[in-house]
Amino acid sequence: MRRHIIFFLLVIIATVAFNTQVEADTDSRLHQILKSGELRVGTTGDWNPMTVRDPASNSYKGFDIDVMQELAKDLGVKLTFVPTDWKTLVNGIIANKYDMSTSASVTPARIRTVGFTKSYYQVSTVPLTLKNNLDKFKDWGDIDKPSVTVAVTLGTSQEQQVKKFFPNAKINSIEAPARDFQEVLAGRAQVSVTSNLEASLLTQAHQQLAVVRVSETRTPADLAFIVAQGDQVWLNYLNHWITIKLNRGFFEELKRKWMPGV
Repeated sequence: MRRHIIFFLLVIIATVAFNTQVEADTDSRLHQILKSGELRVGTTGDWNPMTVRDPASNSYKGFDIDVMQELAKDLGVKLTFVPTDWKTLVNGIIANKYDMSTSASVTPARIRTVGFTKSYYQVSTVPLTLKNNLDKFKDWGDIDKPSVTVAVTLGTSQEQQVKKFFPNAKINSIEAPARDFQEVLAGRAQVSVTSNLEASLLTQAHQQLAVVRVSETRTPADLAFIVAQGDQVWLNYLNHWITIKLNRGFFEELKRKWMPGV
């Protein structure tokens, strides 16, 4: 009799656990997206070549934009881009304003509140200045002076970095849609800090700008897509999808398209 009771209790426990798992899987963002027929993606539109917004048409283009279009096609759903900025990028995920974001640097501060997919690209940090200033700035230490103003975009991973890099310099955090490099072009800052990826494209687009020839880049960072914490079903889908696309050369094709010479 006792064995029958124990067996009966084990069956109940297993059934409850199974039903709980089924319910959790059904509540996954993946199933919500498939049910609604829409994938919502938060994007800043100000990070060339990853995501660039055309204000005239209110449309987006870039490496990440192509990735999201491919993802939506494979999911068989409509793609909707939700405008955001760097300072509210994480909060938009938490508040369920979008299902995921375009790429962002994986940082200890961010992973406390949100999840990230596996990485598909790595960047590092470099300083930008006017070509006329290259004789003044030859390494990181030359920038860390009270007479130097360093511009950085508010809410980016670089904003936290510059406070550690340059404790003696004046830090000017620029709020989107304005950008840090524009402060250098306008003469309101001597240096801006960004990823080596964006810096290579900015120097092509603006002949006055140059990367400071530092002895080494700093703070290598993995790029990944932000998702909500705790949704393992949605995260597993995205990670497997990224692996498939990496193995089939999809990301390499996009690099050749959007990052020639980088």
